[in-house]
Amino acid sequence: MKHAEEESAQQLTVRRLFLTRGKLKASSRTSGLMSGFAMVAMVEIQLESGIPEGLLIAFSVMTTILISIHVFALMISVCILPNIEGVANIQQQGIQMACDSPHEKLHTHIEIAWIFSTGLGTLLFLAEIAILCWVKFYNHSKPAAVAASVVLVPVCIVFVWFAIHFYRSLVQHKYERSFQGIEELQQIANQLHTDTGTSPSTPTPSPYPNQRV
Repeated sequence: MKHAEEESAQQLTVRRLFLTRGKLKASSRTSGLMSGFAMVAMVEIQLESGIPEGLLIAFSVMTTILISIHVFALMISVCILPNIEGVANIQQQGIQMACDSPHEKLHTHIEIAWIFSTGLGTLLFLAEIAILCWVKFYNHSKPAAVAASVVLVPVCIVFVWFAIHFYRSLVQHKYERSFQGIEELQQIANQLHTDTGTSPSTPTPSPYPNQRV
């Protein structure tokens, strides 16, 4: 039983290791792309006279916040990813070194980078597009800027709804996997008790008896 528990814990650690590596890679790519786009938009945009000062302030502040958030997420990914990559490459060669990876200790930092890059950063990126349309089309066609804002409102709503739905689905999947792992460990324990001739222990009940795994 002890060997089975150690093997299950090792598999869980390896699974978290590769999941963390995937999150950091996605965060670094997304943050690099969006921060680069925001920087280019701020440098290349042709400002004309007659644009309200409040609109220019909103554009400069939004661009600065957007770049800062993505650069922060990129910094976390760049600092942590090489250590995880090294351990993951050794792990793929058959050497058990998943426990040497810092992904468990730095879990909070990795989640912050993931949320900043794919959640908050993407939402600010959409807002940046709306403000950029106003700055670009203010002197030429205000209806064009209004149309862009009207289109982006439902897009932002759908994005927030998808983010919440994805998070709830992910939490439910983690719960189902955890409960399945507990059931598998219980079955192994019962089998070991049967083989040794002792009475099996009582199965651990589910905290949600009406939910099917």
